[in-house]
Amino acid sequence: MPLDLAEIKPFLPDFSQELLQVIATEGSVMDVPAGMEILKEGQYVRMIPIVLQGLVKVFTRVEEKELLLYYIGSTQSCIMSFSAGLSQSPSRIFAISEEASMLLLLPAEKINKWIREFPALNDLFFRQYNLRYTEMLDTINSLLFGRMDQRLYQYLQEKSRLKGEKILDIRHKQIAAELGTAREVVTRVLKKLEQEGKIRQTEAGIEIN
Repeated sequence: MPLDLAEIKPFLPDFSQELLQVIATEGSVMDVPAGMEILKEGQYVRMIPIVLQGLVKVFTRVEEKELLLYYIGSTQSCIMSFSAGLSQSPSRIFAISEEASMLLLLPAEKINKWIREFPALNDLFFRQYNLRYTEMLDTINSLLFGRMDQRLYQYLQEKSRLKGEKILDIRHKQIAAELGTAREVVTRVLKKLEQEGKIRQTEAGIEIN
């Protein structure tokens, strides 16, 4: 939908009036419901998203297995989309909204010019590179060296923190998909965590202690 400058300005206080005006002219805002696939694997990136409100999760897929790479929260962007958009190459990841979200969409063909002209936009993407690089290293270290009970508990803690919810309404199948493991493994490890007093499984969901 058309972009209202007053609507996006509170989310991007570091952006100059000139940059905001350019974005208002060339960009757009999209409201997406929870569970919507925003970017498909193999798709060419025409619009680079910045999350204004909500939460988006980014995955990679290897041999039919999916792995959660990172979350994109408010005023953050997907650096993998940014990279694919600038290089005009197919996306190697896919992204799904974790909850109802509002996205600012910037045309990929304009970004290269804008990051040279507007330091605040360049700084935003530079910070995203640093953040995502660290998060993906943590994911790799967890896969290589972490025990599944540690990975699963950290995953639940992080999701709880990002969503601001102590009780997570989430199915074992979804957890397995996001951690790249089997549902049976998740069920077994959740039972172990419950026995250790770290979580409690209720009809409402998984409560983090």
